[in-house]
Amino acid sequence: MRIIRLKDVIDSTGLGRSTVYKFISEGTFPKPVSLGDRCVGWVEGEVHDWIMARVEERDLAEVTAT
Repeated sequence: MRIIRLKDVIDSTGLGRSTVYKFISEGTFPKPVSLGDRCVGWVEGEVHDWIMARVEERDLAEVTAT
């Protein structure tokens, strides 16, 4: 298991900082893990799973559209 910081989350997803936190508040993005008083990170596998779910949604939408 690997913990990644916000910069890596942004690089991996293509989302901006405010969008990441908006999705977290909506419950549609993995919650961060507290690493200290003012430090958080995300479980890399959870972020990867979230990305893959977006790909699956896209593929499913393409199949239903045709």
